[in-house]
Parts: sequence; structure tokens; C-alpha cells
Amino acid sequence: MKYFKKNDKSTIKKSYAQAFSSKQVTTAFISSITIDVLKLKETFPNLPNKKIDMVQKVINGSSKKSKPKINMTTKGPFQKQVIMLINSELSKKFIKDSNMHVININHALKNICSNTIADFICADDKGVVIMTNNISSNADLQEIKKYVKNSLLFNTNSISLPRLSQSKSYFKIVGIPYNVNNSNICISSNDVKHILKGSHVFNDIVLASKPRIIKVSPKSDIVIIWIDIWDTQSGTNAKKIINRHFNIGSIIATVRGANMNPGVPQCKNCWKWSYMAEVCHIQGSKCAKCNGPHLTEYH
Repeated sequence: MKYFKKNDKSTIKKSYAQAFSSKQVTTAFISSITIDVLKLKETFPNLPNKKIDMVQKVINGSSKKSKPKINMTTKGPFQKQVIMLINSELSKKFIKDSNMHVININHALKNICSNTIADFICADDKGVVIMTNNISSNADLQEIKKYVKNSLLFNTNSISLPRLSQSKSYFKIVGIPYNVNNSNICISSNDVKHILKGSHVFNDIVLASKPRIIKVSPKSDIVIIWIDIWDTQSGTNAKKIINRHFNIGSIIATVRGANMNPGVPQCKNCWKWSYMAEVCHIQGSKCAKCNGPHLTEYH
């Protein structure tokens, strides 16, 4: 009876090249990783294993710094509010019967089967602000405009469409000469507004502030134009124009993102800096002129 021996892997003979390559890989692996880790462990016996791995990655160059991300869009104010852009005289008149207006606005919104509910009304430097439980739709804004127009007995065209609170996105336009058309006339903010209005890149884009023009250097004839635009919190408008190119005559200008610079906020309740009125913790209001416990308008 014949017996067949099973092939044992340990007994299989390897060629000289195979043996050398396996030995070389093992030696390289030990010398490049294990030996370095052992040396670190001997030098710093109390160092945790995670720290040793981090040091090893830095030594091997595998820890690369990522490119800094540009934060060009602010978070913006609370979006569950509707802003009515009316003058201070009309806003004071509207605020006097704010409780009645809240009831009537909710009744009007219920008639169009809206889920939005007006909570309260307050005055702002821009006009009247209606705080709601949800983000209002276009149909809600139209209904609120109709009610405000009827309550103030004003023509519809004289009152702009209510809008939601918006964020800001910040950009810089590069590649523009300081002198217009190679003349001695320097480019101005009004020139920039005219240029942006005539470019298809900036369709449906609204500037949030006056464009700022700064030379690249004191002796340079090229400027950087800094612009702020109204945007959504997700940066919808920013995505439309970022890294776009457009013509100014024969010159090609480029839109680049810029780090946001929203400035320092000021509370309209206690008039302190660094936070908004929505997060103010004091009860009541303070006068901006005398710091007394009353509204500024009653000073």
C-alpha cells in the first residue's frame, strides 16, 4: 500500500531569488518601522503607543498639513424672521398694535393653509421684524405684505416684498488696473458697481456694502476689489461666482473667495459688543444714550 506524503510548505525548496527577496523585504520592514519604534520606546518609555505612532508618522513624512479652507460666508442671523423694510415712522405706528397684528397675520396665514405661525413683532433699524416658528415661504411673504399694506393703508408698490434674514459672502476681484482705460482717471466704487451690473456673472447678485478698492502695493497699477454680497447660509450665490472670469474691456478679471470679515456685532438690547440681541441675557432694555432702564426712543 502506497503512502502519499502531504506537501509541507516548510519543506518546499525556494529558489535563491525568492529566498533573497523575502529576506530583503523582512529586513527592510524591520529596519524601517520596527527598529525605529523600538528606539522611540527605549528613549521615551512612558510615552503612550498612540503618541509613538504620531511621532513615527511625522518622521516618515506621512503627516501632511491640509490646505487652509477659506470661510467666506457668515452664518448670518436667525432665519425664522420676516423683515419688512419700512421707515421708522411707519414701524412705530405698526408696533403700537403688535398684539392685534400677530393675531391677524396668523389668521391670514391659516387661510392659505400655511404651517407658519407669527410669534411676536419687534422694531429694528431696518423696519419691522416678524418672528415666526418656521422659515417663511414665498406665499407666506406675499400674504404678510398684503396684510401690512392694508393695515398701513399704503400702496403695494411703496412697500417692498418682505424678505428673510440673509448671510453675507466675501470676495475679492483680482486683475483690474487702477487707471480706467489707460487714462489718469482712477477706478472708483461707482465704476465697480457699473461693471458688476453689466456683467452676466453677477446676475441676481446684490451687493451688501460699498465695494472697497485697495492697491496691491503702493507703486502698483493693479488693484484688488473687495466686495460683500447677500447670500444664503449655505452660500448658494457664492458657488455661482467663485473662480469665475469676466471681461472689463480687453482685461480679464477673476473672482476669488475671501475670508469673511463680518465685523464685531453689537447688541441692540444692552448695547454691548461681541453678541447680538437674540442671545442677550439681561431682562428689559437699556438706553443707548444714558444706559437707563428704558428704550432709547423714550430718552
